Amino acid sequence: MASIPQDAVPPQQGLRPPPRAVARVIYRHKLPVRIMHWINAICLLVLLGSGLQIFNAHPALYWGQQSTFDRPWLAMGARRGADGKLTGVTSVGSHVFRTTGVFGVSSMEGRPTVRGFPAWMTIPGPQWLSMGRRWHFFFAWIFVINGICFAAYALVGPHFRRDLAPTKADWRGIGRSIVDHALLRHPKGEAAARYNVLQKLTYLIVIFGFGPLIVLMGLAMSPRMDSVLGWLVDLVGGRQSARSIHFLLAWGFVAFFLIHIFEAVVSGFGNELRSIVTGRFAIDDTERAHETDE
Repeated sequence: MASIPQDAVPPQQGLRPPPRAVARVIYRHKLPVRIMHWINAICLLVLLGSGLQIFNAHPALYWGQQSTFDRPWLAMGARRGADGKLTGVTSVGSHVFRTTGVFGVSSMEGRPTVRGFPAWMTIPGPQWLSMGRRWHFFFAWIFVINGICFAAYALVGPHFRRDLAPTKADWRGIGRSIVDHALLRHPKGEAAARYNVLQKLTYLIVIFGFGPLIVLMGLAMSPRMDSVLGWLVDLVGGRQSARSIHFLLAWGFVAFFLIHIFEAVVSGFGNELRSIVTGRFAIDDTERAHETDE
């Protein structure tokens, strides 16, 4: 009897078939969360641009109560060389860096201009201090009201307890979460439907830490608040210290924003964007479907 070729032998029964890709759409973000998210995004963008407009009026930062003009811890300015050309200079403590084209000196209308941050980063215009202050204070109030609304919504409703508060399981898995983030490994299936522990901690720090603190430092910078927040000004070491902390917290928000966008891009930007616009989020149910098939 003729032998059967080895490659003609039917596959053995019991072998697992390859998993089939299955996506399940869930409702991830409720409407109030989405609305307040986008209000915050707009406010932070305008607050940063108008804040840099205000900063450019005196691009230097100090510690203490008064401006010690000869000892700023951060300063942006310009030096004119022997050839008459301007060189942008940024000093951080005792370290001095040439930053022409970015900080200190940047191009405006085709010619070098002395200014802290470049014109394209400032709102509402390249040199408009009074209007920059108006924009900054107006959107600061919207930011505060929106933050109070979010805190009330989160704490009174289930959002804080269900989505933001870390659980015991979260704390036990924090090491694994750090490694996964470092290796750009993102959760799949049911795990993708909820925030991981690093997301929860970051949101808590930014929303309930950075947010209130940057508002308080902004108020502490105003001489009109001495009678109300004089204790806070003394606590942080003076009005110039409050201005420095306000500036650092603003760039903390920028760092959070950049990391936030990066994570959204590497984990599936279209899906993440849809979830914060429509609330709908697709999760990969491949393994779940495979287990059901078995």
